[in-house]
Amino acid sequence: MLPPIFTKLPNKLPLQTKPETNYRTRFIAKATAAPGTKKAASDERVKKIHSTEEFDEALRMAKNKLVVVEYAASNSLSSSKIYPFMVDLSRQCSDVEFLLVMGDESEKTRELCKREKIDQVPHFSFYKTMEKIHEEEGIGPDRLIGDVLYYGDNHSAVVQLHCREDVEKLIGEHKADHKLLVLDVGLKHCGPCVKVYPTVLKLSRQMDNVVFARMNGDENDSCMEFLRDMKVVEVPTFLFIRDGEICGRYVGSGKGELIGEILRYQGVRVTY
Repeated sequence: MLPPIFTKLPNKLPLQTKPETNYRTRFIAKATAAPGTKKAASDERVKKIHSTEEFDEALRMAKNKLVVVEYAASNSLSSSKIYPFMVDLSRQCSDVEFLLVMGDESEKTRELCKREKIDQVPHFSFYKTMEKIHEEEGIGPDRLIGDVLYYGDNHSAVVQLHCREDVEKLIGEHKADHKLLVLDVGLKHCGPCVKVYPTVLKLSRQMDNVVFARMNGDENDSCMEFLRDMKVVEVPTFLFIRDGEICGRYVGSGKGELIGEILRYQGVRVTY
């Protein structure tokens, strides 16, 4: 039996909806899902997709932007409740493209869902340069927001590093100013890495005297070699660097612990 947050997407029969689970809202306070199936206002940035051809064209036109696709169904309460949060994200993240596919709209959308192997909704897929980089099923607002922030890196205050040379350049830039550099090392499909990343983003906007950066170790061979050289064996790992030297590290996704470690390496006395 499917979990209660899912709706099975059949080939021909009307969709059946299971009971909805409770969703929490922490990061985007403005997004509130009203009881029932009330639709969010101002959803003009969410493009409705009606066929495979439209879908492929939308991915092609997005180029290297992050594309977030929600596969939904007209009588799915879960789809209706998560949709306002995606709309709110679309208004805040102007560098991310958002698509909506109603799987039970027509034979054309059913064919698209069949091609993409979507058999239950809500389902979210994430694309860059026409390549699927991540997907989630039955998630709530917190996880959706975290995923968009994690994979849509252009709108963040966190420096994105893509190779060893990027790391060395960033370290060199901050040797003179003696700023603490917090390097978040993770993997593309690491759940705890996604979970803690909104906290990293928030801290990067609040702590002007700290430089935050991120690297996905499995992005390429150079990144993976850097992880091995830094003896990173678990993710997420946070490396604390000052004056060109690694002065400490924290392994884990605990938000309070991470903040405490950053303050400690900033010279702030922290008591637990």
